[in-house]
Amino acid sequence: VQLQASGGGLVQPGGSLRLSCAASGRPFSRYGMAWFRQVPGKEREFVAAISWPGTRTFYTDPIKGRFTISRDNAKNTVDLQMNSLKPEDTAAYYCAANEWNGLLKVRRDDYVYWGQGTQVTVSS
Repeated sequence: VQLQASGGGLVQPGGSLRLSCAASGRPFSRYGMAWFRQVPGKEREFVAAISWPGTRTFYTDPIKGRFTISRDNAKNTVDLQMNSLKPEDTAAYYCAANEWNGLLKVRRDDYVYWGQGTQVTVSS
């Protein structure tokens, strides 16, 4: 499956952005999806995951209550709505996919397919 992320940009603290990841290739129904983020010099870290067909989600603690992951299975997309953004949310954001086996995964190594990063910068 090929993944294409979009929607990054520059936003002021407290603002919102919506990232989108479009999947193509193999049937979207086979995949659990996730968003990770990475800043230079640090490991890529888990942000949020969503099951197939989207009934379950899981979030890392720093973004709980501010970010929402969702998927549109008809459009083969997975989105990350980011509200109340903080400067520490600044990072390159990556979407990822793994073969769905019933379990939400949070480790980078559990994901096989990756999109290119989209940069989110939160600054005044």
